[in-house]
Amino acid sequence: MSLPYEGRVVVITGGAGGIGTALARRYGQAGATVIALDKDQEALAAFERGFADADFPTYALPLDITDADACQRVVLGIAQTYGGVDVLINNAGLTQIGPFEDNDLEVYRRVMEVNFFGAVNMTKAALPTLIARRGAIAVMSSVAGFAPLVGRTGYCASKHALHGFFDTLRSELKPHGVGVTLVCPTFAETAFHRRGLAPDGSPLDTERSTTGDAVLPEAIAEALYDGVRRGKAIVPVGRTASLAWRVSRWFPRYYERQMRKRIR
Repeated sequence: MSLPYEGRVVVITGGAGGIGTALARRYGQAGATVIALDKDQEALAAFERGFADADFPTYALPLDITDADACQRVVLGIAQTYGGVDVLINNAGLTQIGPFEDNDLEVYRRVMEVNFFGAVNMTKAALPTLIARRGAIAVMSSVAGFAPLVGRTGYCASKHALHGFFDTLRSELKPHGVGVTLVCPTFAETAFHRRGLAPDGSPLDTERSTTGDAVLPEAIAEALYDGVRRGKAIVPVGRTASLAWRVSRWFPRYYERQMRKRIR
């Protein structure tokens, strides 16, 4: 019996991180050829070692997604070597922390370049092959993509921008049979925050403020996989995210008060 993604190619940005690795394993187990893209070459080497004995094909390629030309070259190479892209997962991201009044504006530009323009660059590069293969696009957003999060103005702005862009793109791509899914976990049980930016642009490398239970990378990967297969538009991941999705819409002032209290 064939596997659901046998013969299909799945490309994951930020593929060498905790969530990226979980996504690679989930799609590989479903039969896909998995290609992990990441700027961190040491992490890519660790990714390759971790999947050396896997019974499904995985490949790791270096890429800075903020370089639009590099994205075009990498996707062209993938299409020439593996036939095309069936699922593009825009997973790479960057966070920041601190009040707006304390943050350098360059921090906001860097966060937008990675979180928003990086996803746009990759989507633009892969779009022709995704349309040709009637594929799917998944975007790793956050609760911060649909609700406020105190101390994360830049991060929230970038995630809200993703929702505006990809919700609209979904409408444009529907006639082509290409699905677009936004995945919104609450805080994930990864080292993602340690690679974020402090207000002066230096590495964050500190403990973060959280609210609600952290979600395991494997749970996020499973939710994304299921959401893409079912053609969902948005997938809140975890009890806290699901509750935040409802409360932030029905009772926005209450949500803001509770979020501010819990984060502080």
